[in-house]
Amino acid sequence: MPYRQLHTMEAGAGPAAGRAMGAWAVALAGLVALAVAMGIGRFAFTPLLPLMLHDGAVDLHQGGWLATWNYIGYFAGAVACLWMRPDPARMVRLGLAATVLLTLAMALPLGMAAWALWRTAAGVASAVVLVYTTAWCMQRLAELGRPALSGMIFCGPGLGIAATGLSAFGMVGLQWRAASGWIAFGLLALLLVAVVWRIFGARAAPAAGAPSSAPPARAHGRLSAQEWILTAAYGLAGFGYIITATFLPVIAREAMPGSLWADLFWPLFGLAVAAGALLAIRLGVEHDNRILLAAAYTMQAVGVGIAALWPTMAGFALSSLLAGLPFTALVLFAMHEARRLAGADAPRLIGLMTSAYALGQIAGPPFATALVTRTGGFAASLAGAALALLMGAGLYLMLRRLAPMRQA
Repeated sequence: MPYRQLHTMEAGAGPAAGRAMGAWAVALAGLVALAVAMGIGRFAFTPLLPLMLHDGAVDLHQGGWLATWNYIGYFAGAVACLWMRPDPARMVRLGLAATVLLTLAMALPLGMAAWALWRTAAGVASAVVLVYTTAWCMQRLAELGRPALSGMIFCGPGLGIAATGLSAFGMVGLQWRAASGWIAFGLLALLLVAVVWRIFGARAAPAAGAPSSAPPARAHGRLSAQEWILTAAYGLAGFGYIITATFLPVIAREAMPGSLWADLFWPLFGLAVAAGALLAIRLGVEHDNRILLAAAYTMQAVGVGIAALWPTMAGFALSSLLAGLPFTALVLFAMHEARRLAGADAPRLIGLMTSAYALGQIAGPPFATALVTRTGGFAASLAGAALALLMGAGLYLMLRRLAPMRQA
């Protein structure tokens, strides 16, 4: 909803109705921002990689490196967010504008060097949008007395993944070239950014008497042991999911050559991501995030492992559901835990966690392609990813034992 229309409707409504409408506008703007930055800017590459392979634009090794350069850019953007103190809404706008341009640039036939540059820059933009959208939306929703709506923004990546995945399925049927797919996704990103552009220039009015959902800022800048363990566990999540998120259509095509279903597992993964975020909203914000995170990691580990052990249509479908459901739900739980531990310093901790997540992502594609060269398939790398997720779940259970909620 355009901000001017929103403002007009708020003026005609009561204060409570206006705040509710404002909260929903903030949540939906965050959803769209993450759909663009993550679903298109980062993960449109996954369903378009088979088209790029078919066109002869890249081979599997080069495709893996393009994914890695994107994750290196994501890491660089996350690290930059650790030190920058800009206006969050302005950074969201800049990141979204860059995502549109860089998606369109992938259609230019300039070769690996240029594509690596575009994918690296797109990684920077997606990290900036994720960190500052999360911080801006959570703060605004807390001011409006609706912190539980923050889960809505994490439906964005799943919906973006589903939209690009289903679109790419149609592109395969119509025998599109990959360049046409990049143009289509760039134009879709442009349309979505135009819808939410003005909302990220608005200041939400706080609800009267609404308590802050975060503790006050700390007197010192050093991280606690709990925050370091949280960061390490979050980094394992980055490694644990990224092989599936980068190569799922390729893995399915290799296991089911000639099957039309092979290209539908990725959009199914995206729909599961969105459904998982909605389920996380239903859980509310009053539970122990460590328990929720351990459960989410375990579910995703099972989903990743099934793709290695049961490479059939039913196996890939179940894998897509179990790996997708906790994908952004665990991000939501981790962000809530960061706000609980760090209070007003949460953006800095979120930036550090995102950096660790990005390091895990950087390691994933080279690890997978190296094992494919040795073993001839993806089963070994998927097993390693599942093990990393189980290690992360163990860290959260250890945290809960060392620092129960009444002491944390």
